Amino acid sequence: MKNGITGLRQNNFLDVGLDTWIGRVDEIEEQVLPGSLINYQCRNNQLAYLALQQDDFHFAVEQAKQHYGADRLGLFLGTSTAGILSTELAYQSDFFKTTGILPESCHFREQHNSFSITEFIRKLYQLKGPAQVISTACSSSAKVFASAARYIELGLCDAAIVGGVDSLCLTTLYGFNSLELVASEICRPADQNRSGLSIGEGAAFILLEKAERVDEQQSPVYLRGYGESSDAYHMSSPHPEGRGAYQAMQQALESAAMDAAHIDYVNLHGTATPVNDQMEDKALAQVFSSPVACSSTKGWTGHTLGAAGSVEAIYSALCIQHNFMPQSLNTLTPDPAFTQTILMQSSLSNHSTSSIHSVASNSFGFGGNNCCLIFGDQPC
Repeated sequence: MKNGITGLRQNNFLDVGLDTWIGRVDEIEEQVLPGSLINYQCRNNQLAYLALQQDDFHFAVEQAKQHYGADRLGLFLGTSTAGILSTELAYQSDFFKTTGILPESCHFREQHNSFSITEFIRKLYQLKGPAQVISTACSSSAKVFASAARYIELGLCDAAIVGGVDSLCLTTLYGFNSLELVASEICRPADQNRSGLSIGEGAAFILLEKAERVDEQQSPVYLRGYGESSDAYHMSSPHPEGRGAYQAMQQALESAAMDAAHIDYVNLHGTATPVNDQMEDKALAQVFSSPVACSSTKGWTGHTLGAAGSVEAIYSALCIQHNFMPQSLNTLTPDPAFTQTILMQSSLSNHSTSSIHSVASNSFGFGGNNCCLIFGDQPC
């Protein structure tokens, strides 16, 4: 991110005939799930399995399980299409075309089913605590933070794995294209000539624990607040004045007991579609009395849909830990109608002068499902 190198590439996924750019994760196809869980083998679960092997996360989960107990560790994940690709490919198979029967490799419950990803990870780690999948399109894995926090506050679990997983599939690529939201060029969030989004895939997992469990040597990042709204303006278009987006951000600030002036940086939902970016700028103008530094990180990953909220929560944590604000990658000329400060270059702040203390991260989904998360370097 510091070097401004994108993860996007021209579309090379299966035989999808779309002239567009995608965020495709390497090495997914090589992932083989453990033998006892082989029925869960699908692109979405393979992507999750690959992600779980990063950054010693497996070790952190095992430590948490030993400390809290398998029945006190919750699991809250977001996805939009889960393993639907396995079903899509099954219907395209020669076996189905010949017999009218889905091949034996197609396992609806373990692959296509939205709960598949949570059931797979629950069995992988032998967890017995509360488990939940949220599927609210692009806000899915932001909302899991709110759900997990409430479960912990209510004493229903002591800690939680939160995150999101969404993988490339035919429904997503062709579906967004049919809505005329997919750009033929690389996505350019907040650009005056933006023409649409680049679809990506991703997985992100975070261990959410009570503040008193934090090891101060690990540069802890705290979930300060969260806000959710559902304006239900339209099935696939946001409210043009950003009503629900504003409500989510305002609720997040109230939850964090913070004033908007204390937010140092906003990670935009920033999909690079003309309507979404304009709506978000209008919502920000209602929240902040003066322009706030903001950027979209979808220039690196594309829009990872159900995984975007958690992917960008990790971006937000990195911003705080490294005093870093990323540029809005691929943005050439910010839309002159925008009121907020779109970052055109990444900046690494000097600790002694201007540290990044608080970050807000926006995620807005179809049907007006909105979520804003606020992270900080200090607990509430």
